[in-house]
Amino acid sequence: MKLLSTQSSQVLAGEIALAGGFTIIDVKFSRFPDGETYIRTGEISDSVILVGSLFTSEDFIELLLLIDACTGADVTLILPYMGYARQDKQFNAGEPLSARAIARALGVGVSRVFTICIHEESVLAHFGVPAQDILVSEEISAYISAMHLNNPLVLSPDRGAAVFAKKVADTCGYESDYLQKTRVSGTEVRIEPKSIPVAGRDVVIVDDIISTGGTQATAAEMLYQRGASHMYTICVHGVFTTGAYSHLKAAGFLDVVCTDTIERCCSRISVAPAVIRALKGYI
Repeated sequence: MKLLSTQSSQVLAGEIALAGGFTIIDVKFSRFPDGETYIRTGEISDSVILVGSLFTSEDFIELLLLIDACTGADVTLILPYMGYARQDKQFNAGEPLSARAIARALGVGVSRVFTICIHEESVLAHFGVPAQDILVSEEISAYISAMHLNNPLVLSPDRGAAVFAKKVADTCGYESDYLQKTRVSGTEVRIEPKSIPVAGRDVVIVDDIISTGGTQATAAEMLYQRGASHMYTICVHGVFTTGAYSHLKAAGFLDVVCTDTIERCCSRISVAPAVIRALKGYI
């Protein structure tokens, strides 16, 4: 089986190819004089794996063109990060369900889809082909276990992510909790763990995605006030908009880590092993 990728997912594609023993198909990217994207691939096999995170609009165009270039092949689409997935409900009249629109478009021409820690699993039904979400709790747990923390506590930034954080913590053999916001006054909000004190403990905040990092930064400041020894934050998807990484470091996080679903300088956890596990039965 052969593998190819978009420009933004070259590193992850290389890791998946190495772990699975796949041959990488060379893809040449250039532009027409009017700025449109031009793509030419090497020889396509009967079965191919296409790896591409959807982080920008250009990523979306590249994915569509690569899917079309693979016409006639059995295509497995690996979508490590799916942008537009958060708009999965219509809050105001006239709004598109962007998650549905993107999924419908990418489901044409592929045989199956794998996402990684997608924001809302109900989106998977919109692809129109078998679609499965991959969890990477094992990979994050392994990374945390190797950090040699002192009396560690794993926290999720809210109740919604508590199940994911608990799965990570259970694999490590650590305690877990989630942060809750309590309004103290009209202008003051307190953020603290639901039930487990942090005094004297190393704390790791685990989340599926970090965008602005505002909640984590505020939490770090308050948890230090409550006696936390050291603060770390780990996420699956490191979006890091509006200077989020710098903001988190300034807030006192000793380390900010993400996976390679979106390739960053702090992408120190690869999701490739989880992808290979999910592909078993198809390769």
